[in-house]
Amino acid sequence: MAELKTKKTAVSVDSFLNGVADAQQRADAYTILELMKDITGAEPRMWGPSIVGFGEYHYVYESGHEGDMCLTGFSPRKSALVLYFNAGFFEQVGPKLKKLGKCKTSKGCMYIKKLADVDLAVLRELIETNIKRLVKMQKPKKKAQI
Repeated sequence: MAELKTKKTAVSVDSFLNGVADAQQRADAYTILELMKDITGAEPRMWGPSIVGFGEYHYVYESGHEGDMCLTGFSPRKSALVLYFNAGFFEQVGPKLKKLGKCKTSKGCMYIKKLADVDLAVLRELIETNIKRLVKMQKPKKKAQI
């Protein structure tokens, strides 16, 4: 099986965020950093080369594939600030998502051009709801077979 690329690393979160070229995007990233830190009570860690993550949960797919991922996280990409949610989450929070403001979503990602375009209180609620959902869904790790 292929090794997962998205795993915790020892890279400095501040070094990564300070490397964001666009000043507004860097400021938005630090705002999200503080928001997620406040919500989780966890210190940020780098997951892979470009995801700032908080906390951790264990997942198991129906296929049997399993792994660990951050409970919540984000990545300041060139085109948008990307926030990571559980797949299927957005279908469950449709009305609340409409109150958020200007953003795009895919299966498990939210894309925000500028934080000024969204309601941070609604974003906070969405992140908190997603974390609670992930904690409920978390699966125990399988024991190693000898």
